[in-house]
Amino acid sequence: MISLLQEAATTAADHSQDAAAAAMPGETAAHGAEAAVQAGEATTGLPQLDLSSFPNQIFWLVVTILVLYWVLSRVALPRIAAVISDRQGAITGDLMAAEEFKQKAREAEAAYDKALADARSEAQKIVAANRAEIQKDLDAAIAHADAEIAARTAESEKRLAEIRDASASDTREVARDVTAELVRAFGGTVDQGAVDQAVDSRMKGAVQ
Repeated sequence: MISLLQEAATTAADHSQDAAAAAMPGETAAHGAEAAVQAGEATTGLPQLDLSSFPNQIFWLVVTILVLYWVLSRVALPRIAAVISDRQGAITGDLMAAEEFKQKAREAEAAYDKALADARSEAQKIVAANRAEIQKDLDAAIAHADAEIAARTAESEKRLAEIRDASASDTREVARDVTAELVRAFGGTVDQGAVDQAVDSRMKGAVQ
């Protein structure tokens, strides 16, 4: 568009120079040439600021804006929208997957806690059952030992009683014999009944 404006400005300058040369002979032509040179210098400075070219500039500006809008709306914007939609979908999918993983983690944690509680409860039951079984075996062993001790104690007492009775009988016999011998030794007559009675009385008093 700028090149078109420059060509239009150059054409206008050429027409101005031709008109000045035809209207002014001699010095007038010289002044016209000088004016044309000044006009050319002016036009070569900033042609986009030439008021005569504003309608053309505005026209091409509008055309350029329309073309850019059409390109953006038909090509760029749909692609950008598609990319944004894809990214939004990916983000949404990631968020949903993260939420699902979080829910699964919560469920796994709850299952772990439940399994741990069940294991503790089962362990406590096993310990209680083992303790009861051990206590039962211990009570049975203690009862058996008590019975064995009682039986052996009774047997020992029986044997002690037998030994005591045997000792008493032997002691009585020895005492009778000794008493009879002493009576004989002192020149007396041995009365076995009296000796037995005396020994028995003495043994009873010793026992008491």
